[in-house]
Amino acid sequence: MSKESSQHRVVVIVDAGSNPFELGVATELFGLRRPELDRPWYDFALCTPEPETRMHHGFFTLSGVGDLSEVDTADTVIVPNRPDPEEPPSAAVLDAVRRAAARGARLVSFCTGAFTLAAAGVLDGRRATTHWRWTSAFERMFPAVELEPDVLFVADGNVYTAAGSAAALDLGLHLIRTDHGAEIANAVSRRLVFTAHREGGQRQFIDQPVPAVADTSLAPLLDWARAHLDQPLTVTDLADRAGVSPATLHRRFQSELGTTPLGWLTTERVALACRLLERGESGLDRIARRSGLGTATNLRLQLKRSTGLTPSSYRRRFTLSPSPA
Repeated sequence: MSKESSQHRVVVIVDAGSNPFELGVATELFGLRRPELDRPWYDFALCTPEPETRMHHGFFTLSGVGDLSEVDTADTVIVPNRPDPEEPPSAAVLDAVRRAAARGARLVSFCTGAFTLAAAGVLDGRRATTHWRWTSAFERMFPAVELEPDVLFVADGNVYTAAGSAAALDLGLHLIRTDHGAEIANAVSRRLVFTAHREGGQRQFIDQPVPAVADTSLAPLLDWARAHLDQPLTVTDLADRAGVSPATLHRRFQSELGTTPLGWLTTERVALACRLLERGESGLDRIARRSGLGTATNLRLQLKRSTGLTPSSYRRRFTLSPSPA
């Protein structure tokens, strides 16, 4: 595939024993054409260290893709996960990852792929995560890495690590949101029939007993709150709407969503502000009111905390015909 100047090149390294699910996630998010978005999408390629690579449990053999030289032209490199994380990756794969790190490429791992990044030495002194099942082994093998064992994904500079397989979707959508904005990420998530935005800091694994009587889902409350983000909602307001105490609501949010009611509200309000900026809504005070962030000062603070960008920078980056903020 020829690379257009406006395309960001994503290369996935597939090694012996790689899990097909993570490969499918990367292909779905970055590889499929999306003409409905009316913008250049990613230039996507797979590569392997050998001409033929047997996938996890020998489900199938991958062939007919490029070799590891593909990594040397990638803007983003997704490294292979490990069927046995304690078995080191091949020297050729580690060399390719180190070359990519040396030239500043964005490095991404899904699930046990964090072991590949750590074995290459690129996680030393950085924050990272991996699947909860392998945290003890990871901490023992790589003490120089600051492991965050309970989160969905971690971004540390240009290195991104996701926890379990499903968290690969969360991280992938986060990368799309970083590259193309909230509106495009929402469009992709709707195509996937997947939640549009889960913060990386949410818990990756919630250990709870199955209740004797199924609890009522938070979904109706969340839908109502999203329709009223412009109002000064409080945790008490949400609890009253749900017909429970604030303490009970807090426990349910932690149990079902892995976050607090206030944290969820703030995330939703920032996401709405991002969409309004992308659509060309004028006036920061107006955007702050419509999104429930209150003031332009708070909008700037929350947007910078979430995206690393000021409102004007965000608008310039993600709006085709920007108007001044």
